[in-house]
Amino acid sequence: MADTLPPHRPKHRPKQQPPRAWRTAWPLAIVLLAARAAAAQTAPGMADADMRLQAVEVIASPADALGVTDTASAGSVDAARLQARPALRPADVLEWVPGLLVTQHSGDGKANQYFLRGFNLDHGTDFATSVAGVPVNLPTHAHGHGYTDLNFLIPELVERVDYRKGPYAAFDGDFSSAGAADIRLRTRLAGPIGQITLGGNGYRRLFGAVSPRLGDTDLLLGVEGLANDGPWDVAQQARRGNAVLRWSGGTATDGQDLTLMGYDARWTATDQVPQRAIDSGLVGRFGSLDPTTGGESSRTSLSGSVRRSLDDGRIEASAWALRYRLALFSNFTYTLDRPDTGDQFEQSDARSAVGLRIARTWRTQAAGVPTLATLGLQARHDRIDVGLHDTEARTRLATVRSDRVDATQAGVFGELTSFWTDRLRTVAGLRVDQLENRVDASLPDNSGRSAQTLASPKLAVVLQAAPTLETFASVGRGFHSNDARGTTTRVDPRTGEPVVPVQGLVPTLGSELGLRWAPVPGFVASVAAWRLKIGSELVFVGDAGTTEPSRESRRRGVEVSARWLPMPWLAFDADLAASQARFVDGDPAGASVPGSVSRVASLGVTVQRLGPWSAGLHVRHIGPRPLVEDGAVRSASLTLADLRIGYRMSRHVELLLDVFNLADRAANDIEYFYRSRLTGEPAAGVDDRHVHPAEPRTARLSLRVGF
Repeated sequence: MADTLPPHRPKHRPKQQPPRAWRTAWPLAIVLLAARAAAAQTAPGMADADMRLQAVEVIASPADALGVTDTASAGSVDAARLQARPALRPADVLEWVPGLLVTQHSGDGKANQYFLRGFNLDHGTDFATSVAGVPVNLPTHAHGHGYTDLNFLIPELVERVDYRKGPYAAFDGDFSSAGAADIRLRTRLAGPIGQITLGGNGYRRLFGAVSPRLGDTDLLLGVEGLANDGPWDVAQQARRGNAVLRWSGGTATDGQDLTLMGYDARWTATDQVPQRAIDSGLVGRFGSLDPTTGGESSRTSLSGSVRRSLDDGRIEASAWALRYRLALFSNFTYTLDRPDTGDQFEQSDARSAVGLRIARTWRTQAAGVPTLATLGLQARHDRIDVGLHDTEARTRLATVRSDRVDATQAGVFGELTSFWTDRLRTVAGLRVDQLENRVDASLPDNSGRSAQTLASPKLAVVLQAAPTLETFASVGRGFHSNDARGTTTRVDPRTGEPVVPVQGLVPTLGSELGLRWAPVPGFVASVAAWRLKIGSELVFVGDAGTTEPSRESRRRGVEVSARWLPMPWLAFDADLAASQARFVDGDPAGASVPGSVSRVASLGVTVQRLGPWSAGLHVRHIGPRPLVEDGAVRSASLTLADLRIGYRMSRHVELLLDVFNLADRAANDIEYFYRSRLTGEPAAGVDDRHVHPAEPRTARLSLRVGF
C-alpha cells in the first residue's frame, strides 16, 4: 500500500522553541502595518474598491463559453467562484474541477487523497498539478510517486484554476493521464487586507496581504499562520506557516513575473483505523492506535516567467527551483510485522529540483489554411535523498533502504492548430519524452542507471455545429512515470527475494467525445463521454521499499456539467460524473479496480452582493466503490454539505461564517480493506475494513478587514 495509518507526538517531549510554522508567519505584523501605509498611497478611487480581494462579477455568455477549449471537459474557474465556497483544506480548490474529489486519511500536513475518472489517484499520481508555474507532483517520492501536497497554498491568493482532463494536450507531460490543473496566483489585490479566523477544535488562522505599486509594476506579499487540533482524540497539533512574495509587470500577453513561496508545517496524524477496533470500543470514531505518527514538512520555491508578443506569434519562457523536505511517520498494520516494537515506519524525502519550459507559437498559413504552430521544451532535474526506516515512537530502529536518486526528465512538444473554416478546427500534437535515472542505493544490488524514451501523439477535432453548440472529438496518448528506484531494484530490501526492474514510462491511451451548449446568456452545459486504457504497470510501494504489480485496466465514463446565472447575483453549478473501472486480463481474483469511484455529483448555489449579504452552499455526493477486486467489499456512499455566509458590515469590514458537514453526517472520508493486527490477535492478522471519518460539523468565523 502506498498509504497506511495514525500519528501523535510523544507525551514526554522536552520544551521547544515556538513551532517553526508560527516562526515563518512573523511577517504578518509587517504586512498589516504596511497595509495602512499602502492605503494612504492608494490610487484615486481605490478606497472605494471592494475589499474582498477584488471585485466580484458573476457573468457568463455563450461567447465566453464557446471557442476557448479543445475538449468539452476542459475549463477555468476564476477567483470569484473560488471565494464563493468555504475550503476545509487548501487542496479543496481542486474540487471545482468537475468530478474530482479531495479527501484526507491522515493529518492536515500530509498530502490529500484525490479521486477522478475512476482513479484512486492516491496523493496525486495521474493528475498533474502546478502552482505559479512550478510542478507540484513529486517523482520518486518517499511516500508515493507523484505526491501532490498543496498545503503550501493560500486560497485567497489564487486567481484562477485552469483544468484539462485526459491526455489530449501536448504541453501536459508526466502524471497527466487523468488530467491536469494549473493554479495561477494573483498579481495584485484591490487593496491591503487582513483576516483572522477562529473555529472549533482549536482552529486559529491569521492571513494578511498587501500589493503596493512599484512604478509600473506590482508587488504582492501574503502571509498565513495556522494552528488546528481537529476533532481527533489525539490532538493533531497541526502548525503551518506560509508566505508568498510575488513581483509582476506588464500584461498577461506581454509581461514578466517572479514568485517566491515558503512553507513549513508539522503535525500529529490520526490515520484510518480498523472497523473492528471501533466496533469493540477499543477506540472511538476519532481515535488513534498509534499516538506518535505524523510528520514535518517544508517547501521553498522560486519561479519566474517572461511572455512576449511577436509580429508572427508569441514566445513564453519560465523557470523554477524547488527545495523540499519531509519526514513522515506512519503505522498502518500496528503489530502485524513487528509485534514487539509495532509497525511504525518513517519515510524521509529531501530534494532539490530545477526546471524550465519554453514555448514559441507562430501564426502562419499551411496550404492556405490559417494555422497556429507551437514548438516547446520542458525539462526538470531532481536530486533526491530518499529513505525508509523502521521506527518506534519516531525513533529509528533500522534502515530498510536509503537511496540517492538523480532523475532527469525532458520533453519536446509540438502542436498544430488548423482553422479549416470559421466553425471547424483541428489540433494535432506530438510530444517525445526522455527519462533518465541514476540510483545509488544502500543495497548495492539495487543501484544502477535506467533510461527510456516515449512518443505521445494527440489529435482533437472541434466543430461548432451551431452558433450555440460546439462538439469535440479527441484521442491521445499520455504516460505516467514510475519511481526511479523501481527501475533499478533487483532485490527486495526486506525479504531479500529477487525483484524484476520495471520500465520508467508507462503509456496510457485515451479518447473522448463531447459537446458544449450555451443556448442563452448565463447558461452553459457540457457533456463528455471518455475512455482510458492503461497497460500493466508496476508502482513503487514506499511502505515496503519495493515494487508491486497492477493489472491492465480500462476505464470509461460520462460527465455532465452545467452553470446557470438566472440573475446577476445568483449562480447555480451542477456536476455529475459516472465511471466504470475494470481489469481486463481475466484474472479469477476479480475485475473490479479497488478504490475506483462509480459516481460523483455536486451542486453549488452562490449568492453575491445581495445587499450586504453573500452566501455559498456546496453539496457533494460520492458513490460507493469496490475495496477488493471481486467487489465483495464496498465502501459506503457519502453526501456532505458545506455553507459559507458573508455579511459586509461596512465598506472595509466583512464577516464570514463557514460551516462544514452542515448536516453533521457520520461519514467516512476514506475506506480501505487490508490485513492488520491488533495486540492479542492471531499472528497472521485480520482482514478488515479500515476507515478515516469525515470531520463532524465544524464552524469557523472570519473577520476580514480591508484598508
